[in-house]
Amino acid sequence: MYRVGQRGKVLAYSAWQILLGTLAAFLIGVSKTGVPGIGILVVPMLAAAFGGRASVGAMLPMLIVGDIFAVWWYRHHAQWNRLIALLPWVVVGMALGALLLWQLGEAEVSRDLLEPIIGFLVLVMLAVHLLRQQWGDRLAAHSRAAVATTGTAAGFATTVSNAAGPIMGIYLTSLGLPKEQFMGTSAWYYFAVNLSKLPIFVMLTLINPAKPIITAQSLLFNAAVIPVIVAGVYLGRWLLPRIPQKAFDAVVLGLAAAAALKLIFA
Repeated sequence: MYRVGQRGKVLAYSAWQILLGTLAAFLIGVSKTGVPGIGILVVPMLAAAFGGRASVGAMLPMLIVGDIFAVWWYRHHAQWNRLIALLPWVVVGMALGALLLWQLGEAEVSRDLLEPIIGFLVLVMLAVHLLRQQWGDRLAAHSRAAVATTGTAAGFATTVSNAAGPIMGIYLTSLGLPKEQFMGTSAWYYFAVNLSKLPIFVMLTLINPAKPIITAQSLLFNAAVIPVIVAGVYLGRWLLPRIPQKAFDAVVLGLAAAAALKLIFA
């Protein structure tokens, strides 16, 4: 994530890190208000720029900035019954993810080992969605098992790698939500979850400062790219009403599948 000079001085990010980080910030903005599937592409991008564990902390504040705009613009479109049913299971998944991050911080193991697991999880969710199109209500997205599985998986994935986007995208698409309701429901979900992750990451950094998740330098970078995120959210808002519903659903599912394969085979 950063280099240390001979006298212990922390050197600035490289040009390559700044380029990838800035592009990621722009894509996060677009994903929050217009094309949600794009957001998952940021996960491997930031991992390549900053390293697996550090990329999780570098990404979170950028997500929260985008969440603020998404909640403000789509706040009236949220389907609260869907969120209320999902959130208790999300908490379970977040607890499991935090425990795993803590264990990996204590061990000499790369967080990147989690990426294939998350990728396979996304592909399973995608397969269930496609099967539901053939089998109908026998694989209903609103069943208790589906809600529990989705919530736990999303909570786990968002904690260990900020990669819940494909899981939530497949779930909300399977409910047949119009674009605005999709964006409003996901906006409130991500805003609540991302804010709750912030103290978890700070605590894990304090427990193991040798392997930090959030650092002063990453926060300075986050502050520097806020204008880029804002530019992305305005472009996303401009794009949303211009994307047909079927194309919107196809893009979300297609990018989810592509990102899953990237996580598995990277």
